Amino acid sequence: MSKFALTLALAAVASVALVACGGSSSSSSTTPTTTPTTTSANSGGGGGGGSSASSSVKLAADPSTIAYDTDSLSASAGNVTIDFNNPNSALSHDVCVQDPNGKNLGCSKTVSGSSTTLDLSNLKPGDYTFYCSVDSHRASGMQGTLSVQ
Repeated sequence: MSKFALTLALAAVASVALVACGGSSSSSSTTPTTTPTTTSANSGGGGGGGSSASSSVKLAADPSTIAYDTDSLSASAGNVTIDFNNPNSALSHDVCVQDPNGKNLGCSKTVSGSSTTLDLSNLKPGDYTFYCSVDSHRASGMQGTLSVQ
């Protein structure tokens, strides 16, 4: 019986430690929590043998409210992948991106308690809007700016 109680106590402490590392509950953060990674991939065509830059950024839903963990992301021009994590298993979210003219460029799968990616091709420099398209989440402030340089 005492091993069971000890195991239960350790599990509770581990849960509290993981929640404490979860980040801020503020939805108005302006400091990006990610650093874009830029890689180059050679084109496989027979034309010029040029390169196409790609970058990947991380975005997460706040586990305790209808918000992302940041309202600003930055990436290099070219192909951009948004790695999106929603740790909340009770509330579904996605990530969608619009160009500066309001044209929808794509949406990820809607997930709860898991991760997904959104691949965007050939983004030009400029400011794009990312947002959650679930119910009224965008109207509740679940959106931000993706700055592409």
